[in-house]
Amino acid sequence: MRDMPLKNLAVETLRRLLNNEIKIRQKKFLIQSRSFSEMLEATIRKYQNRAIEAAAVIEELIALAKQMREANKRGEDLKLSDDELAFYDALEVNDSAVKVLGEPILTTIARELVETVRASVTIDWTEREAVRARIRVMVKRILRKYGYPPDKQEKATQTVLQQAELLCTDWAG
Repeated sequence: MRDMPLKNLAVETLRRLLNNEIKIRQKKFLIQSRSFSEMLEATIRKYQNRAIEAAAVIEELIALAKQMREANKRGEDLKLSDDELAFYDALEVNDSAVKVLGEPILTTIARELVETVRASVTIDWTEREAVRARIRVMVKRILRKYGYPPDKQEKATQTVLQQAELLCTDWAG
């Protein structure tokens, strides 16, 4: 891509490839897809506003692609499944939780969340408020059990439920 004579064509090709990768991640990884999407949009916006040249955009897009590849390796490094990594990311959004609890406890919480939420999900759980409420209570109990910062628990619970909605199509049934 770096050596293509038509830089704008290279930029557009990279943008489309990265966009496709983000769409794939949106089906499973709520936080990752949001983060990468924002980064891609910011880079393209700078290019469209002529703040940076095509060559610099290409470098930024290649760096973004490398970050996506590294995100795939993170799950392996943490010894987490894709589902567990998705919940880990949902919990990790809160910087103070990462500092207070640390990686080992967050991985334990992520594993327990997957196990608990997967066991509680029914086909129509997103439609039935009673089931959603029960899952919400379970998530809050798990967070409290491991000492997740109380001031951040509500936001974490909401993020975990949004993440569960993405994954539930694979789980329910």
